[in-house]
Amino acid sequence: MNIKERYKKPTPPFFRKLRNIGIALATAGGVIIAAPISLPAAVITVATYLTVAGTVATAVSQAVVSDNEKTEDLDSEIK
Repeated sequence: MNIKERYKKPTPPFFRKLRNIGIALATAGGVIIAAPISLPAAVITVATYLTVAGTVATAVSQAVVSDNEKTEDLDSEIK
């Protein structure tokens, strides 16, 4: 399975939630880093870690795929 095929397959529900949390962390960290006001160094450091952790969580969560169709059937029943 190449990378294109992997990214086209469905992501399990847990990893979709984790991906969304990662996006939120990366966004929050980026907003703090880009703030137009002067912030203490500790806040900038924490924001940098948030950005990196969010980016990694998002990338890893997006790469996880569900190989069986049963998971897709369960997802449709839950919704």
